[in-house]
Amino acid sequence: MATALGCGRLLPALLGRSWLAAVRALPAPPGCPASPGDVRGQRVRPVLLARQLATKKAKGKGQAAAKVNINAALVEDIINLEETNEDMQAVIEALKEDFSRNLSVRTSPGALDHIIVVTKDGKFPLNQLGQISLKSPQLLTVNMTSFPESTAVAAKAIRESGMNLNPEVDGTIIRVPIPKVTREHRESLAKLAKQSTNKSKEALRKVRSRSVNQVKKFKSKVSEDTIWLLEKQIQQMADSAAAEMDKLLAAKTKELLG
Repeated sequence: MATALGCGRLLPALLGRSWLAAVRALPAPPGCPASPGDVRGQRVRPVLLARQLATKKAKGKGQAAAKVNINAALVEDIINLEETNEDMQAVIEALKEDFSRNLSVRTSPGALDHIIVVTKDGKFPLNQLGQISLKSPQLLTVNMTSFPESTAVAAKAIRESGMNLNPEVDGTIIRVPIPKVTREHRESLAKLAKQSTNKSKEALRKVRSRSVNQVKKFKSKVSEDTIWLLEKQIQQMADSAAAEMDKLLAAKTKELLG
């Protein structure tokens, strides 16, 4: 009687989409009769068990879906999850750099570093062609003595940078007056921050789609459970990255609008 009850307790835990596979993989408790096809001591496949647990937990009313956390080493032949995470983090870092360089109400020489100047010899960052200095909070200068022939195109690049700057050329010196920071300018920067975040999220979606497509290539080689869990893991990684971007945008918007 006790043995029968002990075996019966296994049934609720094994009910699910792939219960038969789990039954065959789990060792029988002491005293329980072995069924045909049992493999004693065999481990339940981690991805299968994880899907069962995630599905059961997600069924609770009002509860958030359970998190999936796949051991990257178990699926390295299908996809490199660490590389996927690195690609997503790279998108976040690019957004941070964009915020720092292009969307600030504070003036610094580095504000012009990223501007690309098109010369007859190729494309170069402005700081490689001229020496950028901060003369006052309202004035930046670019000394083009080392490449005087590029002075005109450098001034053009500054003017067309989208930073609302109107450079003035004096020989090999480019003077760049910094506009007074108005409320309108702050709001304009905040809109640009939102646009940059949206572009970064689009780049993030491309990383997610590329990774999911990589996983789907193995549909005929691995179980449906494995594919399902990997897609869920990748989506969770993308959701986490998008949430971090939203936090960066909120902080930048607060900084810009004051």
